[in-house]
Amino acid sequence: MSNQSSSEAGTAVEAVPDCAHCGKPLPLCICDSVKPIESNISLLILQHPQEQDRTLGTARLTAMHFKDAVVKIGLSWPSLSKALGRKVDDPSRWAVLYLGSAKVSDLDTDAEIVAINRKGEVEPHQRAILSDIEGVVLLDGTWSQAKALWWRNAWMLKCQRIILGPKRPSRYGKLRKEPRRDGLSTIEAAGLLLAGLEKRPEIAGALNASFDRMLARYQQVQAAMPELAPKPKKRDYRRRKRG
Repeated sequence: MSNQSSSEAGTAVEAVPDCAHCGKPLPLCICDSVKPIESNISLLILQHPQEQDRTLGTARLTAMHFKDAVVKIGLSWPSLSKALGRKVDDPSRWAVLYLGSAKVSDLDTDAEIVAINRKGEVEPHQRAILSDIEGVVLLDGTWSQAKALWWRNAWMLKCQRIILGPKRPSRYGKLRKEPRRDGLSTIEAAGLLLAGLEKRPEIAGALNASFDRMLARYQQVQAAMPELAPKPKKRDYRRRKRG
């Protein structure tokens, strides 16, 4: 018997409906296991239009855990308030997670969450800065896509820039190769960041558990329906996740 052609495989993928909540093909959906998490910090996820990964993406899955989380798809917005959909009185109390060329390993600190200035240097009074954050912006896209979002939205310079120095690499493992050890999926970054800012490790635990379930489901479906969950390509050194 001949193998299924690429066109037939594409038709099969298109025929599989998506979940209205997480946006994933229904065989990959884990929405029924998502548990709400209470958080005092608002969450805004800005997703590059080309990073709408139906299989391994985590932006919408991350947002589903939080009542007021917002996901916006696009390249630029005139202000934080426009991107969020509500008025923000003080953007300086919001933080943007953007690694760029900055690395915690290059700085004189062993903290996993670090506030830096425009020169990429550690801000003084870290505890005071981080304890005053009321909202977080995550950039969902590859390394080059995150850079595009950063440079296209000048209002981000009014926010506090933060970077992460995770103690362990992404759970993606071989499924999605990251160019740097501190490159995490969006859901992992949200867990590490919110858990650290709120001093509540259970937030990271809940998000990482959902991510683990998502990856396990992906691997199951990949084995049973390879046309639906093809093996992803490795990312090059211009790219970053998220997830």
